[in-house]
Amino acid sequence: MTTPIVGLHHVTAIASDPQRNLDFYTQVLGLRFVKRTVNFDDPGTYHFYFGDDIGTPGTILTFFPWPGTPKGRRGAGETIATAFSIPAGSRAYWRERLSSKEVATEEKVHFGGTHLSFSDPDGMVLELVEHTEAQSVHAPRYSDVPARYAVQGFYGATLLEYSLERTAALLETMGYRKLSEERERTRYAPESNSRGRFLDIVVDKNAQPARMGTGTVHHIAFRASDDAAQLDWQQKLGKHVGVTTVQDRTYFHSIYFREPGGVLFEIATDAPGFLIDEPVESLGEALQIPEWF
Repeated sequence: MTTPIVGLHHVTAIASDPQRNLDFYTQVLGLRFVKRTVNFDDPGTYHFYFGDDIGTPGTILTFFPWPGTPKGRRGAGETIATAFSIPAGSRAYWRERLSSKEVATEEKVHFGGTHLSFSDPDGMVLELVEHTEAQSVHAPRYSDVPARYAVQGFYGATLLEYSLERTAALLETMGYRKLSEERERTRYAPESNSRGRFLDIVVDKNAQPARMGTGTVHHIAFRASDDAAQLDWQQKLGKHVGVTTVQDRTYFHSIYFREPGGVLFEIATDAPGFLIDEPVESLGEALQIPEWF
């Protein structure tokens, strides 16, 4: 039996200026700069990882900062919003904090929950959602955000599609089930209480096609407990979509495939994690180069 997928492992997006990207996610959102390495497919550019204090799977937002890259376009076949979980009762704190940093916010209600929506400096849409997580929270040690308000990891993500049926069928193969439906939005989740488990699909037959560039999400990654579970998923999903061979990403192993609507999915292993080449006290402080480079 294939080990279930429990939620998101990480989300990877495209940024422009590396310093501006670093400043926003550490000084505004209070995330920890977990790892500074290079893009393995384009080693002339950085790959930044932000997350909780130890880089727990389900908390990691990563970026390829490509200066000079044209701005992308949010559209069909793309992740159009990435949502983080925040502690219950902390939305007012975050609304005031973001306002003090000159970040405009908007409140939207989906399935009875209020999403505090805003954009990062490159236009990537982010959301903060009050939610009680079952997992312990490792608040970033160097952040000025009080631990009681710290971002807890992912809440979920929203995909924009032209149609629902084929994507829904693949999600069901991945162990996701429909939770609820309202207007053009349908919510799916696996049978777990893990962070990052909610996946919303918004259908808009008139949407423009997505165009990759700064401010857009490159791919979203789901969690595999270990290498054996990942290989099981590779075999199972290979009957429905084209799946890559296993890629060594140093801190996890990855397989990739496109869901029927065009969004790039990844399944990444929890191990070996971000502590294999740096002590927890100094995560992200030095540039880490893979040994094959």
